[in-house]
Order: sequence, then C-alpha cells, then structure tokens
Amino acid sequence: MTFTDRAEAGRRLARRLQHLRGEDVVVLALPRGGFPVAAEVADDLHAPLDVILVRKLGVPFQPELAMGAVGEGDVLVLNDAVLRRAHVSEAELAETERRARAEIERRARRYRPGRERRSLVGRTALLVDDGIATGATARAACRVARAQGAARVVLAAPVCAPDAAARLGGDVDELVCLETPERFFGVGQYYADFHQVPDSEVAELMRRPAPSEPAESAEPAEPAEPAEPAEPAAVLGDDPPARDEEVVIPVEGTHLGGRLVVPDRAAGVVVFAHGSGSSRHSPRNRSVAEVLQRSGFATLLFDLLSPQEERRRANVFDIDLLADRLDAATRWVRSDPACASLPVGYFGASTGAAAALRAAAAPDAEIAAVVSRGGRPDLADPWLGEVRAPTLLIVGEHDGVVVELNRRAQARLHCENRLVLVPGATHLFDEPGTLELAAEHARAWFSHHLAPVLRS
Repeated sequence: MTFTDRAEAGRRLARRLQHLRGEDVVVLALPRGGFPVAAEVADDLHAPLDVILVRKLGVPFQPELAMGAVGEGDVLVLNDAVLRRAHVSEAELAETERRARAEIERRARRYRPGRERRSLVGRTALLVDDGIATGATARAACRVARAQGAARVVLAAPVCAPDAAARLGGDVDELVCLETPERFFGVGQYYADFHQVPDSEVAELMRRPAPSEPAESAEPAEPAEPAEPAEPAAVLGDDPPARDEEVVIPVEGTHLGGRLVVPDRAAGVVVFAHGSGSSRHSPRNRSVAEVLQRSGFATLLFDLLSPQEERRRANVFDIDLLADRLDAATRWVRSDPACASLPVGYFGASTGAAAALRAAAAPDAEIAAVVSRGGRPDLADPWLGEVRAPTLLIVGEHDGVVVELNRRAQARLHCENRLVLVPGATHLFDEPGTLELAAEHARAWFSHHLAPVLRS
C-alpha cells in the first residue's frame, strides 16, 4: 500500500479507529511527521489534538542507546538494565536529563505557544505517527503517556515494521497499523509525498479548535522567551530534517537526479554511490540514509548514470566513469551553502563502493571516511593503496566470494581500515535485522571520523 501523502494516510487510519469514537480520547501527535496524520484522525473522531513531547535519554558515550526517556510533567522513565550495563553515574544521568528537559521545554513553547498540555488523567491517549520504523521513540512516548495518567494507551500509524510491532506489544493497550510489510526498509517508501513537515504547518494544525472549543486567534502569539540552544543534531537527532528535496546535479553531457537531506546543525554529509541495477530510490540505501540522518548527518543519494546511460551495461562497471560522477556530485554538494563547511564521507554499495574508493584515492579528494556495504573494492584495486580516508568494509558473512574479495582488498589498503562481517547476512542483507546492523556499523564509523573533523 502506498499513500499519496500524510493527510490521505490519516483519513485511512481514521476509518480503522472508529471503535474509539465516543470515548474520552486525546489524539497525540509525535513530532513532526505525525501531525498531519493525527490532525485527520482527530477531526474524524471529533477529539482534541495535542502533541506528545518525549525525549530519549541516550547513554553518554553511546547516545543512540536509550537508557530512558523524559516527558512533560516531570515524567522520567528509566531502563534499569541499560543503566547497569553501561555503568552510568548519577551525575551523568542528571546532566543528560537536564539537557533533555531543556529541549522539551523549548519544543513545548514552539509547538504549543501560550497553551498548557491537555491532561491525560483517566483518558484514552491515542498516539499517532506517520510510520514506525524501530519503535524506540514510540515506546518511550507510550510510557510517558501512561506515566502522565492515561487510563488506556493506543498507538496508531499507517505503516509499521513487523519487528517493531512485535516489540511494542508490552507498552500499549492497542496497536493499530494499516500495513506491516514483511520487506520494510523505511517509512518514506510508503508515501508518494513524504516532504518534511515544517514548523509553520505544525503551528497551523495546532490552532485547530478542539470539539466544543472556540477557535484560537490567528493573530501571532506573543514572542516566547529565548529558548536554550538545542543540542547538536549529532547527539539528539530525533527531529525530521530541516531540508529534504529532490535536486538535479549537472555533470558533463547530462544531468543526474538526486535527493538531498540536511538536518539542523548537521555534523557532516555522506554521499551515496549505489551499485549496479540500483538508483537513488534504492530502499536499502534509503534505509541506511535515514539512520544517518537521525544521527545528524546530511545525505545525498543520486543517480550515477542517466536513464539512457544505464541501457549500456558496460557503463555500470566503468569505475572511472562512476568515480568521475561521484567526484562531480561531491563538488556540487560542497557548493551548496548548507553543506559547504561540512566534512564529506562516501557510502558505496556493490560497484558503487569501487567508485567511492577510486574517487577517495584522488590526491585532492579530501574525503573524511568511506564505508562499503556488500562492495566490490577489488574493482578499484589499482587505486586502493592511494586511499587515505579511513575505510570500513561491511560484508555479509554468507556472501561467499565477496568476503574473500574484501579480505584481499583490505590487505591492499594503507589507510586506517576495518572489515566487519555481519552475522547471518548474504549479499543483499535481506535477512531480518542484518541491514539495520550494517547501518549501525556505518553510523558509528561516520560518527567517529566525520563529527570530530567538524569539531576540530
């Protein structure tokens, strides 16, 4: 199932939630993508719309690992098992909580200016998002809603990853999803229009009157007090990107389509080079890109070849041509004002990995890090000794001959490098959980090698 946009998805979802009509329901949107979906649900159920503000508490030295969450109303939910394993001190926990609460207060002023949050005590909290990938934020939001006094917690989304749905069972009284596709690679693939929701749209939706309540004035609210600066996106990374757009990259003799996503306060930009038979729409690369975006990295996915060029099979294996295209895309992204000062990394798959290594070997490349997933670095063999960027080779442990090709290529590298075999994975990383693990290895590599460049 593909939705035209979030509004249509919300209308379809509302039809599945008719059994809640007449209950004392508060519809709670998860920022920001959940707002247009939740607004349609709230309208259909004649229920008030509000926002559920929750902030993950990441382990200080591994912020992607949640040790708990905080919400409005002094709600604190902790994962004692993670706290014990990570040996987080009381001081570290207190500082992480302080920063998270400051960010929640800032968002409350932004999303709900001049208005108190709606009480959930004794009511049904209906949490709505545009899709559920890992379920981490949704789980935290459900726990916060319950801690705020909700008598019943319902989580609803148009699409949900099957493994996330399984994990959510213990945190909700009811989970409603229109689709739980077996081959789930990312929420965006189920929407024809998946533009990032701007704050102006959120503010307009929040001004809608609740049932039996007068409409709020369209006059601008009084200026809020200056908010504390938000934490860098590389640490917090929960918000949707500030910029997400289709782009056209001019190269010699043609133009190539691409998609540029830039989060607020990006820590670096990762340029993707796809493999043979793939494009910027590759669900696997898009899934990895979403992981990087949530960790505060800008991403550029683009087509290495035009549709006409792809018809000539030899072009797919012309590593020099592909590397030239990657270099042209790199120069283009460095000319963009939002990315001009950011360190650049390459993420290559299959033949795209060879192109990434070939491009990174150029004397003036200045590439901060390279990651190859299921790559063919052997196709860049003449240039491997010239690569200076720290290089991570990720291969499925059951990828047969490709494992050996990567081992040989690693021996030719003179830069910092590492070979990771993903347990249970074959070449396409189709096996459950394997692509997610590969994405986490990539995220950690780029976090280590790109973010320090920006701070130095």
